[in-house]
Amino acid sequence: MITHLQGRLVEKYPTHVVIDCQGVGYFVNISLNTFSQLPEGEHIRLLTHLQVKEDSHTLFGFMEASERELFRLLISVSGIGTSIVRTMLSSMDPRQIMDAIVQGNVPVIQGIKGIGAKTAQRVILDLKDKILKIHDQDEVYSNSNNTKKDEALSALEVLGFPRKQAEKAVDKVISQDASLSVENIIKHALKNL
Repeated sequence: MITHLQGRLVEKYPTHVVIDCQGVGYFVNISLNTFSQLPEGEHIRLLTHLQVKEDSHTLFGFMEASERELFRLLISVSGIGTSIVRTMLSSMDPRQIMDAIVQGNVPVIQGIKGIGAKTAQRVILDLKDKILKIHDQDEVYSNSNNTKKDEALSALEVLGFPRKQAEKAVDKVISQDASLSVENIIKHALKNL
């Protein structure tokens, strides 16, 4: 029903924000991931998910469509409620959660407060194929060389390349040869930019 809110940011806390949309204040629950991406200015646009229950209507806000998509997938799993999903999205980056699910990494999912071994297995079983269907496998699956990737991305950003463009180039290089050094990753990525 409410797919996004655009207005003035009135209150900003790590767990929620209040957005004034032409005189109506909306209380929106957020994750730490979204909180870290909130712009500094007063004007804000958040994608939302409205949860309707017998006794409440609750709004959840997201800066990125991918986080909202993951939120919706996670709450579809039996035994996973919105508070656990918010904890997951506050503990880990959405990309890390998707990677853990695709890789079947039970200890990573289980490491999130409120999730036991059986629930972690259920999350992986229920969502692995859905995530692979929605996203290209190369896009989701992260290599163990995340530090190399992060260093290469930082260097390319310093050189003035936009993060998304640089990330695509670095991911392409790493998918072809994950054993490259940071310097070689940057060199090959520069050829693709």
